[in-house]
Amino acid sequence: MWVVKIGGSLLGSPELERWLEVAAKFSDGNIIIVPGGGVFANAVREAQILSKISDACAHRLALLAMDQFGLMLANMNPLLATASSEMEIDERTWQHRGIIWLPSKMVLNSNSIPQNWDMTSDSLAAWLAQKLGAQHLILVKSDKPNDKKLCLKTITKDGLVDQVFGDFALNKAFSPWIIKKTDFVHFEDGIDIEKLGKIASSIH
Repeated sequence: MWVVKIGGSLLGSPELERWLEVAAKFSDGNIIIVPGGGVFANAVREAQILSKISDACAHRLALLAMDQFGLMLANMNPLLATASSEMEIDERTWQHRGIIWLPSKMVLNSNSIPQNWDMTSDSLAAWLAQKLGAQHLILVKSDKPNDKKLCLKTITKDGLVDQVFGDFALNKAFSPWIIKKTDFVHFEDGIDIEKLGKIASSIH
């Protein structure tokens, strides 16, 4: 199984639709898209500043922001199906559908998730990958360093991943990778580990 996190920064770019096409065409029930928060999460950040709500409340709203982005992605490509629970994920897998995860229900039922801005959709994608026993986690970013191996400490400091990403992504059963939004061109005839290894950066 492949967990593919698509950042909200791709909204409005032609690459976003192409990634959705790849997931819809080649998933066969084995690709789960984790949506970023995008403009919806940015609205939560602004609302928190104006209202002074707690981080815990903002965390809940940010999860709903991811749900919103996910629903938008599903509307952009009707061949993709949403899932908000492990049972629904299993059902979509049996149906051989490309899956878009709506995280709020599962995450809010977990006691292991920090309720603050230290944890973003990157770490939630890693949490899901571990929970589902996925083999690979791919973070699709607007851009990335050219190095084939990325130091976690460095990319955390540079803001490429969030503060707790390492806790959820390193030393797990799956492999975490970062690729650029334009890398969809390498997967237009399918996603496999050989292609991924040639163009992606692994995180250590």
